[in-house]
Amino acid sequence: MTVTVDINVLLDVFQQREPHYPASAQVMSLVAEGKLTGVCPAHGLTTLYYLVRKHAAKADAEAAMDRVLRHFQIANLDAAGWRRARQLPMDDFEDAAVAAIAETSDSAFVVTRNVGDFTQSPVAAITPADFLSRHAPTP
Repeated sequence: MTVTVDINVLLDVFQQREPHYPASAQVMSLVAEGKLTGVCPAHGLTTLYYLVRKHAAKADAEAAMDRVLRHFQIANLDAAGWRRARQLPMDDFEDAAVAAIAETSDSAFVVTRNVGDFTQSPVAAITPADFLSRHAPTP
């Protein structure tokens, strides 16, 4: 199964944000183990680096980037994809871009903690905890 992972889930892991860390880390582990194909929106990488670096050392930001680049497919939008994102009836353009990436990558879900922001997404959104309880691959 392929899922697009929103930046807030990755930040939960790299910043160990409680109470979200355990479920987000488990989703990331499924991706790292190859049990789940994870798609990371390319436009989120700079945000990830910036926020990890802001709250930790440069080495931590670089390690976070290395881990994402090693285990996730990185997806970008071309001009048509950005136009598609603009056409989606979503209030937040960044979320619309994530939704467009999920759509073009044939993701089953957008894994995010901001499910309410994706009610108009063409790909259903689900929290990490709900994903794990309903759809996680079995060992």
